[in-house]
Amino acid sequence: MNAHSDSIDIAIIGSGFAGLCMAIKLKEAGFSNFFIAEQAETLGGTWRDNHYPGCACDVQSHVYSFSFAPNPDWTRQFAAQAEIRAYLEQCAQRFALAPYLRFGMGLQRAVFDEQQQRWQLSFSNGRQVSARVLVSGMGGLSRPALPDIPGLDSFKGQRFHSQQWDHAYTLKGKRVAVIGTGASAIQFVPQIAPQVAHLDLFQRTPPWIMPKPDRAISRVERWAFKHLPFTQRLVRGALYWALEGRVVGFARHPRLMKMVQKVALRHLHKHVTRPALRKALTPDYTLGCKRVLISNDYYPALSRSNVQVVTDDVLRIEADGVITADGVKHPADCLIFGTGFQATDPLPRDCIIGRHGVDLMDAWHDGAHAYKGSTVPGYPNLFLIIGPNTGLGHNSMILMIEAQVAYILDALQQMQRHRIATVEVKPAVEQAYNHQLQDKLTRTIWNTGGCRSWYLDPRTGKNTTLWPGSTWRFKQITRHFALKDYVASMAPIDAAPRAMAAPHSTAEGSLS
Repeated sequence: MNAHSDSIDIAIIGSGFAGLCMAIKLKEAGFSNFFIAEQAETLGGTWRDNHYPGCACDVQSHVYSFSFAPNPDWTRQFAAQAEIRAYLEQCAQRFALAPYLRFGMGLQRAVFDEQQQRWQLSFSNGRQVSARVLVSGMGGLSRPALPDIPGLDSFKGQRFHSQQWDHAYTLKGKRVAVIGTGASAIQFVPQIAPQVAHLDLFQRTPPWIMPKPDRAISRVERWAFKHLPFTQRLVRGALYWALEGRVVGFARHPRLMKMVQKVALRHLHKHVTRPALRKALTPDYTLGCKRVLISNDYYPALSRSNVQVVTDDVLRIEADGVITADGVKHPADCLIFGTGFQATDPLPRDCIIGRHGVDLMDAWHDGAHAYKGSTVPGYPNLFLIIGPNTGLGHNSMILMIEAQVAYILDALQQMQRHRIATVEVKPAVEQAYNHQLQDKLTRTIWNTGGCRSWYLDPRTGKNTTLWPGSTWRFKQITRHFALKDYVASMAPIDAAPRAMAAPHSTAEGSLS
């Protein structure tokens, strides 16, 4: 493809796990007329953007990698950010994706042109591209969520979100205010607590924290993984089923989570001896309702003499500190937000415009929804990876990404085989799927555990982020792209996309 071409068959947005997986599988299937548009100057998605101290995966390395590209060189059970980013770089190199990568090309607007039956794309570098198919690998955890606190702009010190960590700013000897106690905060707080003069941690709701079964992977093990690949497959398989078993507590029998909660309570009691602090750190909801976090150093960090956990609501921010509801001023030189991401609004407004000029955000005014997490009525040839209700509370997201990529690839191969220009999921099919999905979610720990979490849409209370079942079940329902679920329009004979056909499997079914 010419680098300055304004027409492409398939445009992939984002170069994280999702975008790279789609590109690798397209290339393997013989498709060549595609590119990966990436807003940054390097690839890596989440694992490029998040580089705060202590940033690491909370799923074991061996399952947090592509099934078709195992990495025998992981140095720890839970890989740190730099290793995961390096792994993605290696995958791009191994599968020769360089010619397909377009850096500094952030998607600003995608509009479906009904006359031409193509997506018209506008990018941050000024390029305008017409694409037959648009694949979004933008991810659900890519837009930082910043709290709306009065007086935030009046703060005179340094401030940043964990995703935009300022490594040039030294925290040594500073008074630091950390707002938020989610998955990022429990990783960076233990790293910065020993350096700062004082740290105030503003906690709205305490998270449940389980021990982290982390350790270094020995040279002998790494040698075996490299020279005897079946050993790594065995380890991956064992880890997969151990994690997959947890879905029973999360999605089918939430009462079981009370038993797991005892382990978390023991962990808390072991590391926190002060009764008042222990009380502040004990959640009042069932474990699993919010994201279950793992850490061995968070509780010890909060027990330090220079760290204070503040549970009073943040009222406002002044030039040199944080004022809480009890009227106390907490002086601060630096504000760090560990407040997570806009998971229920993963895309900005005016980004994806479908049929009749409808903004995807308006189509989702009652909460995000899609068919099999991939397609939305009114948005022909738009495929989402890690779309609505594909998130997991119990296993590796890479499993879901690979399943969705297989589904999209089958769609593209069928379109090519049958000379189809566009496919658009039937509204009744998508509606029935989501009705069943939401019905299953009502019985899960995320909906019944007694908490308010980022899994739920703040406007409707609907769980629009998580998949209420096993990963193998999701793989099963995405194995085959059923044309009967879609409205298809035929391509003119001379406009049929050219690509190498590949065989596909057939399996279908409902969620149950």
